[in-house]
Amino acid sequence: MPLTDAHLIEVAERVAEVPGVVGLVLGGSRARGAHTPDSDTDIGLYYRSPLDVDGLDRLAKSIGGPAAMVTAPGGWGPWVDGGGWLRIDGQAVDWIYRDLDRVLAVRADAERGRFGFHVQSGHPLGFPDFAYVGELALGRILVDHTGELTEVQSRMRDYPPKLSEALVAALWEADFLIAVARKAVSRADSAYVAGCLFRVVGVCAHALHGAAREWLINEKGAVAAAAALPGAPKRFRERVDQTFGCLSGDPLQLTAAIDIAADLVLDTADACALMIRS
Repeated sequence: MPLTDAHLIEVAERVAEVPGVVGLVLGGSRARGAHTPDSDTDIGLYYRSPLDVDGLDRLAKSIGGPAAMVTAPGGWGPWVDGGGWLRIDGQAVDWIYRDLDRVLAVRADAERGRFGFHVQSGHPLGFPDFAYVGELALGRILVDHTGELTEVQSRMRDYPPKLSEALVAALWEADFLIAVARKAVSRADSAYVAGCLFRVVGVCAHALHGAAREWLINEKGAVAAAAALPGAPKRFRERVDQTFGCLSGDPLQLTAAIDIAADLVLDTADACALMIRS
């Protein structure tokens, strides 16, 4: 039997009784209505320390069986934090910890136009701290007894103007990366050039989303999402593919890759300027 919304809410209410848990939010493809029968169900578990991890583990096993497991906060790294894996009604469900006080601090920074990309396993560009508030803005609240999650969601549904400006201004880094990548061509250092160009593309994708005031919270699919934005540079996705298709140990090919990326940065800056004015 498929995992129903009613059962999800029932489970969320039980989780919310664990000491330290403040509320739960449905995220990912299920929150967007784009999930398939094979999709995992992602649930943000918002907490304040101390979180009763042992109690949460017992509850996970009572719901999902002995194979279910949870981590302590920080068990998945400094920004993904931690969580649990379990199966409910035969479907994979991920509990993903979010320290609510940290989320509130990130919200304040986003409203001031402050952001950062942080070292985190599984995030080669870096984990964007503003993803915390983007997750709430795009998610579906299941349990929120204190009302704090609803308040953050209400404020973040309107994209912070100063964050928009800051992400577009951050295109300076793409220009810098193009310049330093060119210095590696004579050494045929394809790995270094590839790393620079990967970051160039990520910076452009975030700038475009900032200009469009649309949340981008995941590196996966970021290029396709940027290409789909109204006003994005023409053939954005195809040009990114061309960039990486040129990468090899041949200096001429490396130069071609950098040239394609450099043109894309220029077009991204123009597109952002038009999007902000519209």
